Amino acid sequence: MYSPDKLTIETPEQIPLEFPLAGIGSRFLAIALDTLIQALGFLLIVFIAEILLPTAARFTSRAWTWAAAIFFLCVFILYSGYYALFEIFWNGQTPGKRLVRLRVISDSGRPITVYEAVVRNLLRIIDQLPGLYVVGIISVFLTARNKRLGDIVAGTVVVHEKAVQDSQPDFAAAAPSTAPSAGLQITAEELELIERFLQRRYDLSPEVRRQSAEQIAARLRARLGAAQDGAASPEDYLESLARQKRDSAGLGR
Repeated sequence: MYSPDKLTIETPEQIPLEFPLAGIGSRFLAIALDTLIQALGFLLIVFIAEILLPTAARFTSRAWTWAAAIFFLCVFILYSGYYALFEIFWNGQTPGKRLVRLRVISDSGRPITVYEAVVRNLLRIIDQLPGLYVVGIISVFLTARNKRLGDIVAGTVVVHEKAVQDSQPDFAAAAPSTAPSAGLQITAEELELIERFLQRRYDLSPEVRRQSAEQIAARLRARLGAAQDGAASPEDYLESLARQKRDSAGLGR
């Protein structure tokens, strides 16, 4: 079912993943924090220039020319490269997004690529027109997935991340695991689904990996009538099922 507040993605394993979409309020707060950091960076550049420039001027008459070129280069990188570089190296996050717990992902649910990070931020200058991101805000209101123009062109979307405690497995004491008997009951198709996930999990973002493991484990527990095993994470449960199934069939890993 379509929800205007969520991005639902059907994985190749036919497991639906849901991501809560980021709205204007949270995105504007993240931008405000990033803008503050950029402003502090600009002040730092000016401070360093005021210290070094008088000294450099003593050695060459072209110091002011070089200083102006370096200054504008630093400002350009700070303004244009800030968002793209952080989103590339921080897996879709800037400092502001990390503080507000937002992340940029591709429309497919996979981590953002270098190309997508560069493209979505090249169009930021248009989204900012005529000031205070008016074009971007209008675009977010008019699009189904809360996208500004940069997101539309790059094929990206901004989503909320769940709190860390929501992502942690429950290690509290619980009833004995039902995995040993359940592992012998899974079908060959279910074994293939589990192993496909286990093989590609390290290529997924932490949030997608966690949600995939939880949903596959929940699906199998529901079919097998297995109780939740508090002593094992969803990934441990899936590994246990796959190992038992293969051991019972005499197959190696």
